[in-house]
Amino acid sequence: MGGEVLIQLSGLRKTYNSGLPSEAEVLHGIDLVVGRGEFTALIGPSGSGKSTLLNVLGLLEQATSGSYHLTGRDVTSFSDDERTRARHAIIGFIFQFHHLLPAFSALENVMLPALIGTSNGSGGAAALSPSKMRAQAAELLDGVGLADAMDKKPHELSGGMQQRVAIARSLMLSPRLVLADEPTGNLDTHTSDGIFELLRRFNRERGTALLIVTHDPRLAARCDRIVELVDGLIAADKPNAAS
Repeated sequence: MGGEVLIQLSGLRKTYNSGLPSEAEVLHGIDLVVGRGEFTALIGPSGSGKSTLLNVLGLLEQATSGSYHLTGRDVTSFSDDERTRARHAIIGFIFQFHHLLPAFSALENVMLPALIGTSNGSGGAAALSPSKMRAQAAELLDGVGLADAMDKKPHELSGGMQQRVAIARSLMLSPRLVLADEPTGNLDTHTSDGIFELLRRFNRERGTALLIVTHDPRLAARCDRIVELVDGLIAADKPNAAS
């Protein structure tokens, strides 16, 4: 684990439909610490709470109780505006389905987090001029092997290429933490291996911490740490000696 603690959860719980007959607690008291530069797989059966936990970590949903410190700050009582600013300043997201804007080029899709950050004043994005945004997005696309596809629209790219655009987009604001929800779940084995190596390279070169939700045992086995979630509780958390 790196010296800087990025995520610290203590007794974190998440309940939906509180007070209603349909009330359901999905996370039952999670304790978790993730440090700078860690490369962690989050595994577990469907319905175990992995995506819910990722949404809470990504400040997309609020925990019902317990504490969540992100880079040392208690985010549980943040306002919506504070959550938005923290999310843009610290976290990058990669999803199974790329969520690229079809009318935008690959370059414009990568620039999107900085454009959004500029419009709402979050993170350090406002300091980026349009020319710097374009240069940084172009450098990231070059880094994922898409220097020749910057002007292409998503429909002109293969699934693997679209996922590489999504990875470049997730790194646009140089996040300290990337949360990835089944980033290779929709790809063939060869493309999945390439995506994994790309994530690993950014992890090593930039010190970016990654927490990857995956059902792929091959991918999990290549991460440095494996956290297993079962029925809303951490059933195992161990370093992976084989990685």
